[in-house]
Amino acid sequence: MTATFTPTTAAGRGLRHRRPRRSAVPYLVPLVIWAGAVGVLALWWSDTSSVVGPSGWLTGAGRITGLLAGYACAVLLALMARVPLVDHTVGTDRLARWHALGGRCTVALALAHTLLIIWGSSLTSHTNVLSQTATLVLDYPDLLKGTIGFLLFLVTGVLSARAARRRMSYETWHYLHFATYLAVFLAFGHQLSNGADFVSNRTAQVAWYALFLGVAALIAWYRFAVPVRRGLRHRLRVAAVHPEAPGIVSVHLTGHRLDQLGGAPGQFLRWRFLARGLWWTANPYSLSAPAHPGHLRITVKTAGGHSAALALLRPGTRVWAEGPYGAFTADRRTSPKVLLLAGGVGITPLRTLFETLPGQVSLVYRARRPDDLALRGELDAIAARRRAVVHYVVDEPAAYSSPLNARALSALVPDLAAHDVYLCGPPGMTQAAIRALREAGVPARRIHHESFAL
Repeated sequence: MTATFTPTTAAGRGLRHRRPRRSAVPYLVPLVIWAGAVGVLALWWSDTSSVVGPSGWLTGAGRITGLLAGYACAVLLALMARVPLVDHTVGTDRLARWHALGGRCTVALALAHTLLIIWGSSLTSHTNVLSQTATLVLDYPDLLKGTIGFLLFLVTGVLSARAARRRMSYETWHYLHFATYLAVFLAFGHQLSNGADFVSNRTAQVAWYALFLGVAALIAWYRFAVPVRRGLRHRLRVAAVHPEAPGIVSVHLTGHRLDQLGGAPGQFLRWRFLARGLWWTANPYSLSAPAHPGHLRITVKTAGGHSAALALLRPGTRVWAEGPYGAFTADRRTSPKVLLLAGGVGITPLRTLFETLPGQVSLVYRARRPDDLALRGELDAIAARRRAVVHYVVDEPAAYSSPLNARALSALVPDLAAHDVYLCGPPGMTQAAIRALREAGVPARRIHHESFAL
């Protein structure tokens, strides 16, 4: 195969394949969210006897959008509360996409609510819009706080847009989102104080309190209490830092009962290194070897200030880890035949899957140059041990380059359409690989990938 670079080729048996049980959670979560939205609309319907005139229609629409915006805030926070049952079945990247889409809808609903209520109220009171805005904000209980919360939410939404997101660091973007907690807190009281659907409806008030207090409890437990408890329990420290390839290092960590922290092969954790310049942020990195009771390892490519600083970590540095997160695990597999397709440092989660996935497993590892093939010795040893197939594809030298298209992949992996494919690499490579796999006949449900970012 001229497209491979010194491949290890030993076809045959892999580990014993067992068909995993499919979880219903990814299907139930959207149903529960939409059912809640229907319940919110039913609340408005039950408290509305009639809608008369333009002011009534505008005010009614403002009430509906306000109720939905408040409910959407609770949903947004719940999606990113990192509840293991949801995160490990739906997948962190899918939850993040739902969260981003929901955020845009929530901002639109909140903005529509504000404009519709002001417009409808000005028609009812026969005043101009500016005068009515001042009256609402300054004279109605909790509405000044609600306005501040709305503005905070609006600013966060604008700065989270893709164009603005590219201009700020991951750490700045991450901490900016904590402003949404304050925004939701400030807006919450205004709904109960001024919302016509809550003022005289004790049942609705209790349900609203239960919804938001329940979400707050999930966030407090899974995003704060659990990481602190695990940090104290596992006592992680840096053991050593070893170079693997140009710009790529492995960080070895020691601690107590780390196999209980590491999770399933393919998952990732958020790592906080208690060293100067690193302690204030936690970045996501996947394990590059199966978890061991006394040892964990991550392999990182220099792609920014945080990842570059990891190469300078000193042994003994304390570490806090949150997770594990993600659904990029063996549970997604549906076929006894599996292709692992890696690009660059995307080999890290696939290396753990290569060692542990049951069934017939093949690995295609793409990199720019032979020197960039990190963990190659380990991959060859795993392939020999489990009698699997590895293909190394590099761009340089040109004699070993290969396009990332359906024809080239099908030449490397016979019967490609019958495989499950686990895919991890840079965004451009991932998108090109998905197109190639679909053209090669691989069903979308058998293409598994995760961005490993929150």
